[in-house]
Amino acid sequence: MSKLLSRLSLAAVLAAALLLAGCNDAPGTAAGSPPVKAATEPVSVAAIEAGAKGFSAGALMSKRTVYVFFDAQCPHCGALWEAAKPLKSQARFVWIPVGLLNAASTSQGATLLAASDPVAAMDEHETSLQARRGGISAASNIDAQKEAVTKNTELMTKLGFASIPTIVGTHAQTGATVSQEGSLPTAALATLLGLQVPPAQ
Repeated sequence: MSKLLSRLSLAAVLAAALLLAGCNDAPGTAAGSPPVKAATEPVSVAAIEAGAKGFSAGALMSKRTVYVFFDAQCPHCGALWEAAKPLKSQARFVWIPVGLLNAASTSQGATLLAASDPVAAMDEHETSLQARRGGISAASNIDAQKEAVTKNTELMTKLGFASIPTIVGTHAQTGATVSQEGSLPTAALATLLGLQVPPAQ
């Protein structure tokens, strides 16, 4: 009996750790909403390339591209933004804003897409969030970008993902498509993608 209880406790701890790594507020999870539907499209890099709109950070000319669905209001997405920085010389990260958590998600995601320097805007946004100032202010005339965020959200749902951030890429060594729902520290992110783990700083 004690072994069973310890196994259940371990399972509970692991489940809690997984929940802390990502936000589970995908469409349909709010009270009174229908449950999230199963994937209607297989997960593939090609589907994301064809259907998503994001901004690039890292090695822009790299053959290695990593796609990240993120919500501008998600703290776990901000943690992944920082974790990916030490890998920026090894891959191009395409950050794809979605609108899942609240009203600011879509407008801030659209503002990042519309920015002349989205990477600098994202850094500014994350600094503001960490200081509990709410993030960047929504820009004006961003209807087209808001529509893109809505389409990104629909694509993420079609692919069957229910948590943010969601990472999709091709393993640098095997060529296999890999995906992960939830944030990862730098070393684990590098391992997932088959990149070199940077030395600890």
